[in-house]
Amino acid sequence: MNHKKLKEIAIAWKDYKRSYVKQSTMAAYVLILENHILPAFGENDSLPEQSVQNFVFEKMESGLSVKSIKDILIVLKMVMKFGVKHEWMNYYEWDIKYPTISKNNNIEVLTIAHHKKILDYIRQNFTFRNLGIYICLTTGLRIGEVCALRWSDINEISGTINVQRTIERIYIIEGGKRHTELIINTPKTKNSCREIPMSKELLALVKPLKKVLNADYYVLTNDISPTEPRTYRNYYKRFMNQLDIPKLKFHGLRHSFATRCIESNCDYKTVSVLLGHSNITTTLNLYVHPNMEQKKRCIAKNVQIVREIELTNKYVLNNQ
Repeated sequence: MNHKKLKEIAIAWKDYKRSYVKQSTMAAYVLILENHILPAFGENDSLPEQSVQNFVFEKMESGLSVKSIKDILIVLKMVMKFGVKHEWMNYYEWDIKYPTISKNNNIEVLTIAHHKKILDYIRQNFTFRNLGIYICLTTGLRIGEVCALRWSDINEISGTINVQRTIERIYIIEGGKRHTELIINTPKTKNSCREIPMSKELLALVKPLKKVLNADYYVLTNDISPTEPRTYRNYYKRFMNQLDIPKLKFHGLRHSFATRCIESNCDYKTVSVLLGHSNITTTLNLYVHPNMEQKKRCIAKNVQIVREIELTNKYVLNNQ
């Protein structure tokens, strides 16, 4: 076996991987390599479990989340497997332990009063940028998706919005030089390409505009050029401050939409499809947290069903 250092394997892996993944995904991989993996393992020609476990502990002590660390290990394992395949490195199985950390599963959402306040304000104070906030709050679009939305994606006849692209700024490292680049790409996952029905109120806002606006223009700018997420995020912060609504991340609009759907007893599968989640588990883990009253109702319903079955069986036996 011709052993190579991980930094050498990483160069070959990047050249190979670049042909198979989206530019934004590759940029994320390279960033993880440069910022985390190569500084720790670049000179290594092996990756035993203890070395990786120590790395995990160090990253956790530095404040990195478990999810971020797991993302790093995914890339590390891909590079290792590539090295094993070419007989440059031995394969190692890892059973990595993560210290137990108390986790707050509460997501931040708008109150119903603030939710209504925003929608009412936008209906009375229309601008294209305000329309984007209205769309996100009533359809659950991500910020990159609404920034990439064109008028041609809005079908006023069927009353739907067709989500088929996203805008993001990616961090690129090439030849030791670093720069950012704004790219328009397909959405986050295959399920993120979706068709979402508009509410009657949203349709009433966009229907008159569709007759007079250029279909190729972006909705937020009403221009051939789009706005990027960080610029729109700054506008959103000023908008919320103007309405005297407590700080909420832009993604909180999407969370608020989903929460209102769940509160309205929409079935979970439909909510998952509307949000473009890759699977229903994501939706359930994020938004479905039954309170004690709901748990009591569930138990009571279960007992009631058992009693009804018991009574039915008795009736059948007595009438045989």
